[in-house]
Amino acid sequence: MGGVSDEREVSLSSGVQVANALRNLGHKVVAVDTVRGSLDEAEEALLLKAGVGALPPLVGELASLDEVQTLMLSGNSALSEIDVFFLALHGGSGEDGTVQAVLEVAGVAYTGSSRLGCSLAMDKEVSKRLLRQAGVPTPDWLSGECSAAEVADVLGLPVIVKAASGGSSLRLVLAHDLEELGSAIEETRGWNDLVLFERYHAGREVTIGILGGEPLPVGEIIPEHEIFDYECKYQPGMAQEIFPANIPPELVVRLGDLAASAHKALRLRDYSRVDFIIDEEGEPWCLEANALPGMTPNSLLPKAAAAAGVSFPELCERIAELAKARK
Repeated sequence: MGGVSDEREVSLSSGVQVANALRNLGHKVVAVDTVRGSLDEAEEALLLKAGVGALPPLVGELASLDEVQTLMLSGNSALSEIDVFFLALHGGSGEDGTVQAVLEVAGVAYTGSSRLGCSLAMDKEVSKRLLRQAGVPTPDWLSGECSAAEVADVLGLPVIVKAASGGSSLRLVLAHDLEELGSAIEETRGWNDLVLFERYHAGREVTIGILGGEPLPVGEIIPEHEIFDYECKYQPGMAQEIFPANIPPELVVRLGDLAASAHKALRLRDYSRVDFIIDEEGEPWCLEANALPGMTPNSLLPKAAAAAGVSFPELCERIAELAKARK
């Protein structure tokens, strides 16, 4: 957990929640922040109490941290005692396949998708191409350096501007007019990432979790803000998250099929979460697939699992068991 991406706080919150849940089931758990190393019980308790802040960590705060880029696995006899590495390292090297590659080289079992699946899902431009190829509808887009006039002409207004490898709705802007779009384009110059411009479909936002290859109940998200941003995702009371969603049964089936197709097309495994917008005509549009969805108290995958009768500790244990079975 942890790391130095702008999802650090979310990752720490996920990690301590998972550690606590697995311990309550009788498992022996060591919580590791890739910046600070192993955490003791007092440090975990503080993180459990703190939760996720309303805003992500400042760039300066992240830059001051010394992230451990590789795990010192060679010659570590303690590895033989570890059944499973449970990954809650959202964003950055934890979700782009880097840590997964290190663990594969070490020959140990770890939860979730492989290095390939993580890298495909993390790059939204690549993932959109694969989704289209698999027959999963996703909004039209442009990528790279584009003028405001070009974007507006091709995709219309309002339009979504986002980073290709962003997560937790960070580095995401809804531009309503040319002035806002121009400002958003100027802002992207500091993102150090490929920029996507995506056609905006107004409608109902829904999410479908995948667990063990099977879709979980569909959930609907009704944010307090115009879009489901960082604050709405992680602050209590900033969004209604309804499980199961009040949508027609045939649409539930279709969304489950599309989510499973996206999970397969992006080479994901064990579990994921796929997000859609249902437009005013009732057509679903896939926004993205998450290879390492949040596991905080306010996260969507645990709520979807609960709607299927799977408690949070059971969910964590099932994810760990899927990884252990591969070992």
